[in-house]
Amino acid sequence: MKADQTVTLNLPATADYVDIVRLNLYGIASKMGFSYEDIEDMKVAVSEACNNSVLYAYGQEGGLVEVVFGVTRDELTITVKDEGVSFSMPGNEPSDTAPTLHDKDLHDVEIGGLGFYLMQALMDDVKVASESGKGTQVVLTKRLTRSEEKV
Repeated sequence: MKADQTVTLNLPATADYVDIVRLNLYGIASKMGFSYEDIEDMKVAVSEACNNSVLYAYGQEGGLVEVVFGVTRDELTITVKDEGVSFSMPGNEPSDTAPTLHDKDLHDVEIGGLGFYLMQALMDDVKVASESGKGTQVVLTKRLTRSEEKV
């Protein structure tokens, strides 16, 4: 679904700026009507996506992370993009099934791989795309569920 409105942040790829992303997420999601629990879930997921860029994309070189919030009436899409070194998501082989932890022992899971499982558990949809060796884009989507219609 195409976003009705977007908010874009371009931030240095350091841990110091992840809080800014979380604060913006809180403001946008609150205005959209997401529940406190959904907002907290999204904050954890977006923090994980940003931390992956900070920790793995650039090493000690520095760089930028772009975060785009795509707002529609029914969903919020958060895209976290970097131009650093790409990585392979656990189970990112060509397949129609998403990776799971079923039938795996904890010691068999790749380091850093648990973050993707966490993002998948907290969001409605998670997509990861890596540009051949340079750059990774994580797209997190949460649909707004309205349990009550406002009168």
